[in-house]
Amino acid sequence: MRDNTTPKEKLLKKIRQALLEKRDNPYPQLEGMPHYPPTDEMPEVIFAEQFTKVSGQFAFCEDEVQFIETLLTLAEERKWHKIYCWEPALQEVLARYEFPYFETDKDFEQAEVGFTLCEALIARNGSILLSNANAAGRRLSIYPPVHIVLAYTSQLVLDLKDGFKLIKEKYGQNMPSMISNVTGPSRTADIEKTLVLGAHGPKELFVFLLDG
Repeated sequence: MRDNTTPKEKLLKKIRQALLEKRDNPYPQLEGMPHYPPTDEMPEVIFAEQFTKVSGQFAFCEDEVQFIETLLTLAEERKWHKIYCWEPALQEVLARYEFPYFETDKDFEQAEVGFTLCEALIARNGSILLSNANAAGRRLSIYPPVHIVLAYTSQLVLDLKDGFKLIKEKYGQNMPSMISNVTGPSRTADIEKTLVLGAHGPKELFVFLLDG
């Protein structure tokens, strides 16, 4: 008799069978095993090293004045005129020092820089945890060719699991519908095996780490 079962049905049957056959975890201690060699380096140093390895651009600022001065110098050098910032907490920082920015999405297609906060910085792999829980939503960290993130040392953690712990403590049962882990500028090597930055998002990524 011919078997008319589709490949999809066969796969689902195997999954159901595997779920019914409960087995003990053969590696119960795996979660607690160290995946990285021990280090005495500060998390700030680890993050900066890993972040710059993946073409990120990093600046540590001791206070808001140094942050604004560095940002002004960078904006003048790059001739940025359309910097978009939608998060009230970040707007307050910029407004205190009269730094110009766009607070609405008017002419957003012409945006040069998207300026956001973040949920956490992951030191060991130089990554940024972002979510759509704040006013920046999904667009501001993806559409403009340059993405700038302002983060605080209190958001700096060693591992990804520590970053998710911060998010759970912050939001409780009201978890964001989108959480992304960004490691460096957008990139692809699909076209003739040549690395291209900015293929699916910003081609430049900056992190300003503010002590506090």
